[in-house]
This record gives sequence, structure tokens and C-alpha cells, in this order.
Amino acid sequence: MRIHIATDHAGLDLSHHLSTHLRAAGHEVIDHGPTGYDALDDYPAFCINAAQATVDDRERGIEALGVVFGGSGNGEQMAANKVSGVRAALVWNLSTARLAREHNDANVISIGAREHTIAEATGFIDAFIAEPFSDEERHERRIRQLGEYEQTGTIAGKGVNVEGVVR
Repeated sequence: MRIHIATDHAGLDLSHHLSTHLRAAGHEVIDHGPTGYDALDDYPAFCINAAQATVDDRERGIEALGVVFGGSGNGEQMAANKVSGVRAALVWNLSTARLAREHNDANVISIGAREHTIAEATGFIDAFIAEPFSDEERHERRIRQLGEYEQTGTIAGKGVNVEGVVR
């Protein structure tokens, strides 16, 4: 599988470890940056590039997932979720890593590099990659609703309208 990764200065050690770990597991790793330590770097471009590459690969039929991380993982998740077609989940334990794939068919996960040891974060990522989507109708329906809102600004029949007022 192709794995797109991105971080900021807070996750650089994890990034180097992950590249080695994931390649040893047989994955193709594409690192979207940064290439070196800069305490003032900005994560949005790195994470958006990794997220967009993940979506682009999947649209071309390439099996791909994304992993973004920074100090808390919050901003990195927000950046990734700005890309149309991305479902990025913030992961903080093995359960949330598995459920992100099983229930939400997440294609990107975000992890707080300052919140977990490298071993913990690696375990979350391995669990995320290994877990298949359940293909259950209720989960597929909910994912379709998210996509519908992303494309149209509404979810037909669900009380969501263009003005954002729930009725």
C-alpha cells in the first residue's frame, strides 16, 4: 500500500521512524515534509499535500492512506479535512484507530506526536492500516451523507439546508 505522511517540526522524529517502519512492512512511503527541522514551519501545506495525494491515488485505483501528525494532531487533522474527499480522523488509541477505518472508512489519520510515544503512535498507524472498512450499510449511508454535504452544502431529507439552519 502507498502511505502518504506529513508533519511539522513536532513530529519529525516520528516521521523518520515511520518511514523506516512502514517501508520495512512493505509499504511505499511518500513523505510530504518537512525535510528538516524548522521550529517555525507551518503544517497546513504539508498535510494538505499528503491528503490530496491520498485522494488522487485512490481515485486512480491505487491503494493509499494518509497519516498526518504534529504536536496535538488537531490542526493537522483540520488541514487534511479541507481536501475534498478526505475523511481524516484524530486517533488517540488503538480503538479509535481501528474504528476510524471500520466505521468511517477514514482515508487519513492524524496523531499528536507530543501526546504519544513513538511506539504507541506506530501501533495506532499499524492498526489503522490493517483494519478494513466494514462495508455495513449504515456506515456507507453516513459516509454518503458526508460526501453529499461536502459537494452540495446540504443532506437531502436530513434537516440540513444551504443556510446552515437545522429545521
